[in-house]
Amino acid sequence: ARILQLSMLPKIIPQNNNFDIAVYMKTASEVGGDFYDFSQRSDGSLNVVIGDATGHGMKAGIMVSIMKTLFISDSDEMNLEDFFGVSNQTIKALNLGRLMMAFAMLNIKENKIKFINAAMPAIFLYKKSENKVIEYLNQSMPLGALTDFKFNVKEFSVAAGDVILLLSDGLPELQNENNEQFGYNRVKEIFISAAEKNPEEIISFLKEEGSRWA
Repeated sequence: ARILQLSMLPKIIPQNNNFDIAVYMKTASEVGGDFYDFSQRSDGSLNVVIGDATGHGMKAGIMVSIMKTLFISDSDEMNLEDFFGVSNQTIKALNLGRLMMAFAMLNIKENKIKFINAAMPAIFLYKKSENKVIEYLNQSMPLGALTDFKFNVKEFSVAAGDVILLLSDGLPELQNENNEQFGYNRVKEIFISAAEKNPEEIISFLKEEGSRWA
């Protein structure tokens, strides 16, 4: 099941003239609930998603499979609001109990970013011109929580040198020998210090800091 889940992750990172993109996922030994993917829309924009199913094990793996299917079927045609609405109603209709999906989705078109963040950690945006990080916090309940929940789109713009960081709770919840969590403030601090690097180097830096903490 774990091998099957890993096979559902994208094999190729999209090439985009305006963005450099890098990804990383360290899996648990069992089936987990983390998920990321990309899709290209007919208008030339790019959808980027990251998700985290509730719990671990086979149930989380099933939710990832459901979410992958919905994303493949609908994300390249529907706008953000409709995709979240249909996905939420579908998951709720499956009667999976407390099984839900935290999910954030960005639609990138040139320098305009539209997004919905449904119960994922904050989306971090490093603004090079101001040398600061802006946090776009969770806006709503996860998919599958409430049947008729209204998902609202927000947006921001980016300029040359800006960096967007999407992450699950894996890094912030790493614990050290004193059972202290790494925390989101520390993520923000080290992100600022690494934001001038290229995407692969930023990921490597975050990994090293997390490993040192743990």
